[in-house]
This record gives sequence, C-alpha cells and structure tokens, in this order.
Amino acid sequence: MTIREIISEPTPVLRKKAKKVDKVTSEIRRLIDDMVETMRVAPGVGLAANQIGVLHRVITVEYAEEPEQPAPEGAPPPKPALYLLINPEISRASREKIAGIEACLSVPGFAGEVERHTEVVVKGFNPQGAPVRIKAKGWLARIFQHEIDHLDGILYVDRAEKVWEINPGEMEDNV
Repeated sequence: MTIREIISEPTPVLRKKAKKVDKVTSEIRRLIDDMVETMRVAPGVGLAANQIGVLHRVITVEYAEEPEQPAPEGAPPPKPALYLLINPEISRASREKIAGIEACLSVPGFAGEVERHTEVVVKGFNPQGAPVRIKAKGWLARIFQHEIDHLDGILYVDRAEKVWEINPGEMEDNV
C-alpha cells in the first residue's frame, strides 16, 4: 500500500467528474488499498479517488456510528465500519435535511455549514465486484453525500451556507 498525496483546491482535477469503473481490476483494488491507507494517515473519515488525482468513481469511508444508548463507563469506543465502494450512487434520499459542519482534506484550514439529507441509500459495488446497498443516516449519510459529490466535481464549499477558517486541530475528523 502507498500513501498518496491528497490534492487541494484549486487543483482542476477536483472539479472534474470521475469516470465509471467498467471492471474491477487489480489496479482498482490497489487504488482502494492506497485510498484507505491515505485516508487513515490524513486522518479523515472519507476519501474520493479524485482527491488523489485519479478520475475513477471510487470512495472509501470509515466511520463509527454513535450508539443509540450511552455506553457503560470504561467500555471501548465503537469500532468504525469500513466501506469501500465502486461506482457509488445515491438511489434514495430523505426529504428531511439538516445543516451540519463539514471540513475536507482537499480544502484544508476551512469548515462550512452544509445542508444534507438526513438519510440516504447508497448503491455500488465492493472490491470483489459484488453489488452493495447501504442504508445510512446521520453523519454516515452526510459522509457518503460529501464523498459522492467529490466524484461529480462538487466540493462542500459549493453547497455551504457559510465557510470559515479554522485553527489547526479544531476539526477532529475531516469528511
């Protein structure tokens, strides 16, 4: 696995629409491995292939859902789930939307308030080429929307109501 350079705005590749992956090859699987490693080292909770200069419709997401009930004191934190998606698309989205604060590895030093659907259904393929369908709500739904936007050349700042500069370390997880 290789840690790749994360491209920052205003690099033109971030504004281009990524191409559909026709066949899951060893090259695509290697890309996914590199993306996971790069996302974790950054650190971030999601990464789209065009953020590392590759115009393929591939995203990685790693996020631990908040438990519905508070965990007992001393319990380990929830383990993050890793999602590896090829050709992801939102097949359904809730009518309800909510504003939330987002940041991005490709727009370092800034955060913004973005309105997103509270729930989505995401379809795509896993690295083995099998179809995947994910029902996501809350922050996980937000992360999927953010990463799929990247594949269409859209950055969160394009959707933000307002954007502001943040201090280093202020945002714990970048989307």
